[in-house]
Amino acid sequence: MSRADIAIPRAAELFSALGDRTRLAMLEQLGGGVARPIAALSAGRDLTRQAVTKHLCVLERAGLVRSQRSGREKLFSAAPEAVAEAQTYLMRVAAEWEDALDRLKIFVEE
Repeated sequence: MSRADIAIPRAAELFSALGDRTRLAMLEQLGGGVARPIAALSAGRDLTRQAVTKHLCVLERAGLVRSQRSGREKLFSAAPEAVAEAQTYLMRVAAEWEDALDRLKIFVEE
C-alpha cells in the first residue's frame, strides 16, 4: 500500500490520544467491554474527577471510547474499531519498513 492510502491525519489523532500514560491506562481499563462511570475510572488514581473527565473527552474525540447516559451518570466504553484502525496503520508502516529493509539487504549483498 502506498503512503497515499494511509490516513495520516487520522492516525495522528489516534496516537496523540494514546500518547498519554493516563489515557492509555483508562483505555486498557475499559478494554473488558464493560461500560464504566467516571467514578469507577477515577478510583485509585491521583487525579480529580475533572481531570479524568478531560482525559475521557480526548479519548472520545479520537473515537477510542464512546459514552452514553444512564440516569445521571455518563458511562464510558472502549471503541474497539478505533484500536483496530491504529493497529492497521502500524501494520502498514511495518510492512513499508520491512520492504525498505529487504531492498537495503539486497543492495548491500550485491
